[in-house]
Amino acid sequence: MAKGTTIRMWRRSIFVLASLLIVGFGVIVFRLVKLQLVEGEKLQQMATEQQLKDTKINAQRGTIYDRNMKPLAQSATVWTVVLEPAYLKDPELIEKIASGLAPILEMDKSEILEKAKKKSFYTVLKRKVESDVKDKIIAFHKENKITTGIRLVEDYKRYYPYGDFAACVIGFTGTDSQGLSGLESYYDEYLTGQAGRLVTARNAVGTDMPFDYEKMIPAQNGNNLVLCIDEVIQHFLEKGLEEGIVNNKVMNRAGAIMMNVNTGEIIGMAVKGGYDLNKPFEIADAEKKAQIEALPESERAKAKAEALEAQWRNKLVSDTYMPGSVYKQITTAMAFEENLIDEKTNFNCTGSFVPFPGARPIRCHKHGGHGSQVFARAFCNSCNPAFIQVGQKIGPERFYKYYQAFGFTEKTGIDLPGEANGIFFSKDGRMGPMDLAVASFGQNFSVTPLQMIIAAAAVANGGYIVQPHVVKQIVASDGNIIKNFDTVRKRQVISEETSSRVRALLTQNAIDGGAKNGNVPGYRIGGKTGTSQKIGDSGPGGMDYISSFCGFAPGDNPQYILLIYYDTPKGPSYYGALVAAPTFARVMQDALPYLGVERKYTDEEMANLDIQVPFLVGSSVDKAKLQAINLQLNPVVYGSGETVISQVPEVSTKMPKGGRIVLYTDDSNANPKAVVPKFAGMTLSAANREASAAKVNIIIKGAALSSSGCVCASQSIAAGTEVRPGTVVTLTFSQKKSEQHSD
Repeated sequence: MAKGTTIRMWRRSIFVLASLLIVGFGVIVFRLVKLQLVEGEKLQQMATEQQLKDTKINAQRGTIYDRNMKPLAQSATVWTVVLEPAYLKDPELIEKIASGLAPILEMDKSEILEKAKKKSFYTVLKRKVESDVKDKIIAFHKENKITTGIRLVEDYKRYYPYGDFAACVIGFTGTDSQGLSGLESYYDEYLTGQAGRLVTARNAVGTDMPFDYEKMIPAQNGNNLVLCIDEVIQHFLEKGLEEGIVNNKVMNRAGAIMMNVNTGEIIGMAVKGGYDLNKPFEIADAEKKAQIEALPESERAKAKAEALEAQWRNKLVSDTYMPGSVYKQITTAMAFEENLIDEKTNFNCTGSFVPFPGARPIRCHKHGGHGSQVFARAFCNSCNPAFIQVGQKIGPERFYKYYQAFGFTEKTGIDLPGEANGIFFSKDGRMGPMDLAVASFGQNFSVTPLQMIIAAAAVANGGYIVQPHVVKQIVASDGNIIKNFDTVRKRQVISEETSSRVRALLTQNAIDGGAKNGNVPGYRIGGKTGTSQKIGDSGPGGMDYISSFCGFAPGDNPQYILLIYYDTPKGPSYYGALVAAPTFARVMQDALPYLGVERKYTDEEMANLDIQVPFLVGSSVDKAKLQAINLQLNPVVYGSGETVISQVPEVSTKMPKGGRIVLYTDDSNANPKAVVPKFAGMTLSAANREASAAKVNIIIKGAALSSSGCVCASQSIAAGTEVRPGTVVTLTFSQKKSEQHSD
């Protein structure tokens, strides 16, 4: 009995032990399987994170160049100041570093001391410090013989060398170098590059190990953008707009687009009333800034956000407006293409027109009417009643068909963010009789300035809608071309013949029609003015307006087109012909010679050409006088010497034939003074008389070169300024308001 009991107990014990072993090993095997197969990847990641510290190294953002490789946006080297607390064992050294770095970095000493307590070989003190700060830190190192504990890591900061230049096109980046506006935002993926990594090992207690255990994966620099924009053309645009804003008291900014009509390349796009790209979060308008700062604190943040959004906004791409009479070239193209009228079709204007029975009459700008006129003359007269009748011939269905074809119902697809679309009378294109009447001369529907210039370019280039683009190439940091942006013709909306006929009307309009003030002698300008009401806006003096001018050159073979746009002028006039056209002429006067467009003067223009002043210093008085007379200049001698020692105007200055050149032969009369008259408002003949009496020369620009009945609108030297006799003053002439055609 005892033996049997013992055997059973042994068997029972062995069974229990075996069960325990099986269960125990089963749990271990299960746990191992779970750790290795189920949770292995996660645990490996946790171990890596525990053992390694991964620090991001920013890539250098790509440079934005103009078409001639002038940098418009680039990344300048800055520095990240890093503290290495694990190396700092001496409390006196820590105190010395904190005391020395605090004023250099403009940080609190206590903050540096707090960071020095961390168990780390890499603690950031301050990012994006400039080179002058870096130099002070290095000097502090040397002066105090500090060999460890502080590191300087190279980083990058976005820099815009021209400040507010092309601000609404280029855009800006945030503190993390991410594009927030303009091209910086649209092409952010290409410009950003690929960040590098600094991988630092950690020991068992979680402290970063020395740099011997670091591994650096270099950053890959971003790609560069080469723009279609020409920095010189851009400066011409911005200078012209700045003058126009001041002269016409423009309240709501101004814009200009210059484009190659055949390729769609935007060679200049300016919105003035912008901001400094290096300080994008500061309100650029001092008056607006003061108004916001005067608000209660509860309202200030919202007002500032709205002001910043407004100054960042690209009006040419994101705003819509009623195009006014600039649109009449599109209406004309429709009618010509459908063979509904021709240049000799007769229209009668009595001063108003009733578009349908019971409707209110729509008046012509000429109260007595233009009477009987062929369409070519009605176009140059910008006669609204004639265009209403043209619109009726076209009809609503065909009008909307061409409206769509010219691109007004779709975005242009330009490579800039925030593009808006036009607003028509209805989404399905339905138009009532009154809608058609006012639409025929560009009212009561809205388009963007960009849409308008693309449609006008199609009128000029043979009928082709081209894809507008700001970027010409994307180029890798090693110089390899990533992408080219070639010419894209979307469709042909009118024939070459129709295009040629409308071009001829636009060119004639710049000679003796409403576009006279935009004419540039020698360049055969074609253009149309526009003055449109602002929907829903009414200023203190009643209705507010947008003044515009859209034109191209040369008239017989268009290459470049320019749109000038002023929002809410409050000066002496709001008409496009008096506000926008002079700016167009000034910009084209500078831009076309630079672009290499050949001049072709008429006989009348040749007779009025200015000449360059010769170099007469050092010549005998008799020889100098003879040379001046041979060039049709009027020499005036001051002094009793026998040799010319100085002259006014200086060599190569342009002046008109018959102008006065003053020759000085000694120092006795070296400083005679003349006072510049007030030429504003004078006719050409009156200005000539006044200039002669004041002993100054004048150069004439603007409509006076091709038209009569013009008055001086501006002068290059302010009235009352004391100058030397013979000084050249440039006068810009415009048509009198009373003789100006309606827009």
